[in-house]
Amino acid sequence: MPERPFVPRKKIIVPGPVLKWAGGKRRLLEQFKPHFPSEFKRYFEPFFGGGAVFFWLFNRRLLEDTPIFLNDVNPELVNFYNVLRDDCESLIVQLEEHAQKHDETHYYQTRAQNQEQMKPVPRAARLFYLNRTCFNGLYRENSRGEFNVPMGRYKRPAISDPEKLRRAAGALQHTRFSLGGFEEATRTAKAGDLVYFDPPYVPLNTTSRFTSYTRENFTLDDQKRLAQTFRELSKRGVKVLLSNSDTPVVRELFKGFEQHQIMAPRAINSKADRRHKVSELLVIS
Repeated sequence: MPERPFVPRKKIIVPGPVLKWAGGKRRLLEQFKPHFPSEFKRYFEPFFGGGAVFFWLFNRRLLEDTPIFLNDVNPELVNFYNVLRDDCESLIVQLEEHAQKHDETHYYQTRAQNQEQMKPVPRAARLFYLNRTCFNGLYRENSRGEFNVPMGRYKRPAISDPEKLRRAAGALQHTRFSLGGFEEATRTAKAGDLVYFDPPYVPLNTTSRFTSYTRENFTLDDQKRLAQTFRELSKRGVKVLLSNSDTPVVRELFKGFEQHQIMAPRAINSKADRRHKVSELLVIS
């Protein structure tokens, strides 16, 4: 009997995050697994960022036939995800043009564009291009709302990945994406719903100041408002989970709720030997 010819298995691409984002939860999901409910009526994520938790829940088939409400305070992110969901093919075309032109001159010309004067698709493509080619994939704005991260040192940056973008777009098809604060984003949440908060973290120390990726800082007063919103949602019967730094401030703000330590690698540091694991908190109502 002749041997059957070897046919390599096609790699299965599942929907996942397409942006590199500070504080992304992709590497923490296995630690999250025991703590997330397997049943809920609706899903709310007010600080969407890179969306790792959303895609994780989607791939676990926990969001089927579930109304999904996503939100972020960053208008560039909200525009990007709306374009990705509604006009993925036009976005891919724009990204391929960026890939063909990519060099230092093109990077800084693109960075200098006033995104608020751009149409949605080129604006979304600008964000994705800068995210893929800037230093460490770090999103940072100055006080005028201008993206100010220098170009990274990548030999072959993955500026366009059509299949990955299409899969992510498919996962987003039945979502509603809003721009605004966490209080408004969760105003309609009620008993049986699930809310996951992933806010800018409380600094670990006085020199650790990366707590915001927009021109508006997320202050201690904002953290207190978030803790109050957490408590109010819990009283309404909403299942609430929140990630934050493992600090005395956070432990005190969420006193009385379950607090689980999660070990997270610190990714944003220019020197590899200074990237180490730190303890975060997962707070559960």
